[in-house]
Amino acid sequence: MDAQTRERGPSAEQPQRAKDAPKASPDQTHNANDQKPATPPLRERLREHWLLATLGATLLIAALVGGMLYWLEIRHYESTDDAFVAARSFSVASKVGGYVTDVPVTDNQRVNAGDLLAKIDERDYRIAVDQAAAQVEASKANIANLDAQIDSQREQIKQAQAQLEQAQAQLRFSQEEFARAEDLAEKGAGTVQRQQQTRSDLQAQQANTERAKTAVTAAELGIKTLQAQLEGANAQLGQSQAQLDQAKLNLQYTNVVAAQSGRVVKLSGAKGTFVTAGQSLMMFVPDEVWIVANYKETQLNDMRPGQTVEIRIDAYPGRKLTGHVDSVQPGSGTAFSLLPAENATGNFVKVVQRVPVKIVVDNWPADLPVGPGMSVVPWTRVR
Repeated sequence: MDAQTRERGPSAEQPQRAKDAPKASPDQTHNANDQKPATPPLRERLREHWLLATLGATLLIAALVGGMLYWLEIRHYESTDDAFVAARSFSVASKVGGYVTDVPVTDNQRVNAGDLLAKIDERDYRIAVDQAAAQVEASKANIANLDAQIDSQREQIKQAQAQLEQAQAQLRFSQEEFARAEDLAEKGAGTVQRQQQTRSDLQAQQANTERAKTAVTAAELGIKTLQAQLEGANAQLGQSQAQLDQAKLNLQYTNVVAAQSGRVVKLSGAKGTFVTAGQSLMMFVPDEVWIVANYKETQLNDMRPGQTVEIRIDAYPGRKLTGHVDSVQPGSGTAFSLLPAENATGNFVKVVQRVPVKIVVDNWPADLPVGPGMSVVPWTRVR
């Protein structure tokens, strides 16, 4: 009896306890149901939304594959944001001064080599050319006059030499006559008068011969003087010709032309303004431009001239250009600056230096107006 009671005791007491327990109100039952909603398993939710799950998995796999491919490709390139277009732009100035009479170009206009950029008043320079040409003609006339005098002097020399030869012949005859007269006088066959006459004739012919020699010498000295004057006239002609050439150059300099093809920028010259020699009229940007990319020194390990480069210009994000590495500067950019850094001060902090790399574009598109200072992003394939 006791054993059966103990065996059925707990089960018999449970209904009793259930009866004794207070009954839950309908509101409490409703809140309990709201706090513990039935959550379906993840597998059932994926099965229910299988299309979205498949699409998400596909996108995740594509992103992983794309990222892997991008990394495998991008590791062969070196890039930098510190890059810009460079060119040897220069100032255009006139070599002569004067009033500007014409400026046939305008800002940002492209010109070819030899095109007229500006024109200076040429009237003063044309007068200078005429004066120099007249001086050249006067020098030529002086040279022609001296040439004629030299020719005349040569004839006078010939005449003096002929007179000298004649005097020498008469001198020889007088010497022979004097010798015969002395011989006859010694033998007693000649007269003293004849001897004296022949001696006088001999002395006269000697004086005549000396005079003829002096005339020849004077004529020869005269031609030397004329030849010296001719050399001076030739030098004067050379000087006059140089002045004429300079005047012609100055006349040509009144036309300011483009030395090479490029674009006119920052035009300051205007028609009617007075400019001096060397005064700037405009700036000029040649067509030959390149890219200077300031790479970190840690990026130059595998960089060599000739490597291909992909270039994107910030102003034209949709365009991509190709080029190649032309050269690497043998030193950092700060080493060649106006005030290079001095690190021997005791407070040195190591900073990764930038080294300029010159990149040449293979073919600049004609429809892209690019100029110095424009930013680009180069990607150099180094591996």
